[in-house]
Amino acid sequence: MESISTKKSFFKKILALILAFGPGIFAIGYTIGTGSVTSMIVAGSTYGMQLLWVLLLSCVFSGILMFTYGQYALVTGETALYAFKKHLKWGKTIAILIVLGVSFGQWNSLMGILGISANIIYEIFLIYFPQIQGYKYETVLIVAIVVIGIMYALLWVGKYTFFEKILVVFVTIMGLSFIISLFMVYPLPIEVAKGLIPSIPQVKGGNMMVAAFVGTTMAAATFLSRPLFVKGKGWSINNLNQQKKDAITAACLVFIISASVMAVASGALFHQGQPVTKVLDMVNTLEPVAGKFALTLFFFGTLSAGLSSIFPCLLIAPILLADYQSGELDTTSKQFKIITALACLFALIVPIFGANPIEMQILSQVFNVFVLPLVIIGIILLINNKELVGKYKASLWLNIGLITAFFFSCVISYNGIIALLDFFG
Repeated sequence: MESISTKKSFFKKILALILAFGPGIFAIGYTIGTGSVTSMIVAGSTYGMQLLWVLLLSCVFSGILMFTYGQYALVTGETALYAFKKHLKWGKTIAILIVLGVSFGQWNSLMGILGISANIIYEIFLIYFPQIQGYKYETVLIVAIVVIGIMYALLWVGKYTFFEKILVVFVTIMGLSFIISLFMVYPLPIEVAKGLIPSIPQVKGGNMMVAAFVGTTMAAATFLSRPLFVKGKGWSINNLNQQKKDAITAACLVFIISASVMAVASGALFHQGQPVTKVLDMVNTLEPVAGKFALTLFFFGTLSAGLSSIFPCLLIAPILLADYQSGELDTTSKQFKIITALACLFALIVPIFGANPIEMQILSQVFNVFVLPLVIIGIILLINNKELVGKYKASLWLNIGLITAFFFSCVISYNGIIALLDFFG
């Protein structure tokens, strides 16, 4: 009896530790979705570990921005877009552009995420029910409708702590799946070291890949929604230290999980000369190298990544709108339920038309980078305004980090424009 209660208390401690982690879990949910997994798989299988430096820089800047947005919210009690509108000269215009830009990027992602998740569930069903072979389109569409229906129903429950618990489950499964897969298939240490030296693959699509990487890892939605999630957690100015640890932990976990995905794809596929253009290509290419168990694990991780992203992507438009209007998010309001219903219908576009969700995913990640410079310059102005933040004004080191992040985002946005011109040219 004693060992059972000890086990229970051990699991309770682990769960308490994960839940104490708080708003950072939403950061991981936003950042690592099937879009991110797709980018990492495509990059790892096509370029090996060459783009690891982009991932590292994106995660460092993400951590800095998460910390800064959270700090501002706890010190002033204001959320991001509401503060932009209230305190900045062109704040209203900047805030509206950000709402439109981020919502567009996230809703595009949502289409791809739902398409990929439904395809993965179909592939899992196919293993056990081979008779559905000729009904791929119908099965994928039904699965997509059921998944988005369940997600919408969960949104009606509408409490921050409830959303957080669901995300904890998905993110934990995802993280463990990818990290365990890494122990079965891994790249050479020298390749990992070389990947930390900045270089852009000099091939068609190289620029697009770099922009997609940053668009998915330095996601503007992650920073903008942070003040609302920090407030939803019930944190105040007394939790500044906890908020800092939460931001650092989230950034580190995003790097570890994303790098694991890239490393698995690189170790298994890069040297075989088998670049992946679809997540489901992983089935045929990974199984001979890693075996069924690693493949199932990887699939489970990718599915959890998709499901953990659908939730925050549905939340983003009402979150930003509520932030702009009042700085308060009411998940029981009519506005919240209508906007999330529209997002659910929008998400079904890829499954209904049977389009390739992968291209949609990478394109939407590229669109995400264009809002980034606005999001960064806005918070630099706010966190350095002594009238607003008093003694909590940004330190020299934080300013260096924020300004470097701003220049990095401008370079990547320029890179994204070149990538899109190449793609549509």
